Amino acid sequence: MKAVGINGYGTIGKRVADAVSAQDDMKIVGVTKRTPNFEAKRAVELGYDIYMSAPDRENLFEEADIPVKGTINDLYDKVDVIVDCTPGGVGAKNMADYEKAGVKGIFQGGEKHDQIGRSFNSFSNFKESVGADFTRVVSCNTTGLCRTLNPIKELAGINKVRAVMVRRGADPGQVNKGPINSIVPNPPTVPSHHGPDVQTVMKGLKITTMAILVPTTLMHQHNLMVELDSSVSVDDVLDVLEKTPRVIPVEASSGLGSTAEIMEFAKDLGRPRGDLFEIAVWKESLNIVDNELFYMQAIHQESDVVPENVDAIRAMLEMETDPQKSIAKTNKNMGIIG
Repeated sequence: MKAVGINGYGTIGKRVADAVSAQDDMKIVGVTKRTPNFEAKRAVELGYDIYMSAPDRENLFEEADIPVKGTINDLYDKVDVIVDCTPGGVGAKNMADYEKAGVKGIFQGGEKHDQIGRSFNSFSNFKESVGADFTRVVSCNTTGLCRTLNPIKELAGINKVRAVMVRRGADPGQVNKGPINSIVPNPPTVPSHHGPDVQTVMKGLKITTMAILVPTTLMHQHNLMVELDSSVSVDDVLDVLEKTPRVIPVEASSGLGSTAEIMEFAKDLGRPRGDLFEIAVWKESLNIVDNELFYMQAIHQESDVVPENVDAIRAMLEMETDPQKSIAKTNKNMGIIG
């Protein structure tokens, strides 16, 4: 049973903690909080030990009546790996501390690939992180692109990908971020960072991306145009996507024609927080014109990277070297469909 620590018990961190707790070959031995807020109180209620990421804030935790086990330095001695879920740009600064403590570290997509030195996606390059000291799980958008592009590449080969990313303006809990009454090019230059991020795990893929922010908090939505290397039918593509783990083709005609309806479907699955770990692909959007595949998909930005973090733990700690076995185990324990 491998010991895992979470640095940053927020939007991603609390989901990764619960996903790790659902596994039978790893356990959470502690999570860090900087602020004694409702998430810290809930962590205690769930049985997670709290460690302070900022030791000078001990009095704040005492005033909030939230017990702490110590500081993050105390947590290092108890773990085999730290999953860093701190805000983007902070994780890379923590890397030196992990290295000094002799602890392996997993980072999120908010960190730059060049700073961490390695990126991870369960379907694209699992084996590159086997035994590694540090790796970075690519962003929610990149994870979504890799989930569907990998099986398509295996089916028909890919000459070139173009994708337009329609991004949520903020997560549901964020009250100080995101457009209110506008559509914002993000960035206004082309390409966006998403294509180069995909290339850190799908080496050599020709992909160009554009992105815009819109006034929603629910999901990201992708519009893909994929030039195929060989001729296949729409039915061939649909068949391979239906067989791909963590991908679920959905039908607009059955009431799943929007991101709002897809998230309502996710709530009906009965999962904590109403998360959708799978990538939803609209069946009606699948079309092939002059050997170019078109399709649309939706990504739940708060949760799609969570199973990848579990797989990354197994790879780095050499608990599993076969990506398909790790994916299957993670999916079973988390109740992931598709």
